[in-house]
This record gives sequence, structure tokens and C-alpha cells, in this order.
Amino acid sequence: MSEDIKDVMNIRDVKIKDLSANPAPLGLMGFGMTTVLLNIHNAGFYPLGAVILSMGIFYGGLGQVIAGIEEWKKGNTFGATAFTSYGLFWLTLVVIVLLPKFGDNFAGLALTPTDFAAYLFLWGLFTLYMFIGTLKATRALQVVFLSLTILFFLLAAGNYMGNPAIIKIAGYEGIFVGFSAIYAAMGQVLNEAYGKKIVPL
Repeated sequence: MSEDIKDVMNIRDVKIKDLSANPAPLGLMGFGMTTVLLNIHNAGFYPLGAVILSMGIFYGGLGQVIAGIEEWKKGNTFGATAFTSYGLFWLTLVVIVLLPKFGDNFAGLALTPTDFAAYLFLWGLFTLYMFIGTLKATRALQVVFLSLTILFFLLAAGNYMGNPAIIKIAGYEGIFVGFSAIYAAMGQVLNEAYGKKIVPL
């Protein structure tokens, strides 16, 4: 047996260099832009309409799920869990809004303040534990997840108590959340494009 064949047979581990793109900016932009639009509504500037729902289905929803699957392929458990979960959050939110409108058979599924508050509260708990995970990441991600935790709890409280003032405050806070995610996304894109730190993260 030749030495070359023996060398091949003795290989135990093969390292493959990952040349795929960073999916995080896609996920952060999908989350950030959709969050800004929804919370401009929560702040009272315009009613819930097709623009928000379409963004929730496609960019905030499917876009983040795609980013999450790509993070999974890269072996990033945090990114896979975060983007896939928040993508599915947007999809479930759209279904929660639209399902009761699909005829009389679904009329009994109309949203109540209590069950919507429970839904938002659970997402707040999820985001709180994800925030703990960001303590090992960049300051920009810490800001996104901490402010998002506050947003979910504010929205849960506002809906549970039926308090429009809290929901309006949450709307302004949510606009900040969305723009902080957009900042984090653009920071990653521009820093990679220029090969140096253009945007501090």
C-alpha cells in the first residue's frame, strides 16, 4: 500500500472552512424594520394595516426564519434560536390578527386582552433569557435584547390592564428597539464591507 493511501486512511478529522455569508444582518434587518413599523402603530400614528402584516409575513417572518436556518448551518445555536423564534413570532402574530376574520367559523377566536397579554408575557420571558446570552456578545446586541425584553413586558402590561397609555409608551420604546436592531445589522454589513470597524458595535 502506498504512503499516500496510508496517509488518507489515517485522516481522522477534516476541517472545512466556512465561506458562506453572515446571515445575522438579514435577521436583524427583518426584525428591526418590522418592529419599527408595528410600533409606530402602537405609538398611535396610524392603524394596523397591510404594510405591517405583509412585513410580518415576509421580512420579519420568513426572512428571519431563513436567517435562523443559516445560523444553524453555521453551528450558531444562539442565532438559530433567536432568528427562527422571532421569525415565527411575526408569523404567529399575523395569524392571531387575521384568523378571526376568516369567516364565522373563526369568529370565536377573536383576540382578548388577557390571552394577548399572556402571549406577549411569554415572549418577554424568552427574550429575557436570550438577553442573558448576549452578555457574551456585542454591546449592540445587548441593547437590542434588553430593550426588546422591556417592550414585551410593557405591551403585556398595557394589554392586560387595558391601558392605552402604556401601549403608547411601549410604541415609542419599540421604535427604539427596531432602530437599535437596524443599527446592529448595518454595523455588521459596513464593518465587513470595509474590512475595518466603521460602526462601533
